[in-house]
Amino acid sequence: MSEVKLAAESRNEFGKGAARRIRRENKVPVVLYGHGTEPVHLTLPGHELLLALRTPNVLISLDIDGKTNELAIPKSVQRDPLKGFLEHVDLLLVKRGEKVTVEIPVHTEGELAPGGNLLEHVLAALPVEAEATHIPEAVTVSVEGLEAGASIHAKDIALPNGVSLAVDADAVVIQVLQAQAEETEGETAEGAETAEA
Repeated sequence: MSEVKLAAESRNEFGKGAARRIRRENKVPVVLYGHGTEPVHLTLPGHELLLALRTPNVLISLDIDGKTNELAIPKSVQRDPLKGFLEHVDLLLVKRGEKVTVEIPVHTEGELAPGGNLLEHVLAALPVEAEATHIPEAVTVSVEGLEAGASIHAKDIALPNGVSLAVDADAVVIQVLQAQAEETEGETAEGAETAEA
């Protein structure tokens, strides 16, 4: 679990105009909330925040105006749909030792049984409960030799100590689908004639 330190500045300007001004300065408007406290409006350095968010569920140590330090994890990230830059980020306040519910990416390793079958990620991310400062970056599952019809359930995935499932143990995470048989040339031609008629 990586922890990234970022310098944050309080902000008291709101609305689209203020957000545009902040982004022109290569900063990102951020809202920090949680623990029943009033939301805190901040700005964070854009490039550093973008790099930090490359790590799923990154733990961010916020130095707010050089006065207070808070720990947070990303809760919601809004990006520009065309250019991909950060438009707004919601951060969730956490405390060391506190349990949080997050989704962690599921990676696969190994080769399926021969036959051209397809691997489907039913759950691209696995909901888990973990201590805020010990959130695993991902879990890896072996699909070595699996055949069509096989599936891996949440309960089949080995989790690190202190991490528990936050989803039904029988939920399907990954399944192997049978490859679709390719049409023969005769069937394709016949289909084309029917379409013309």
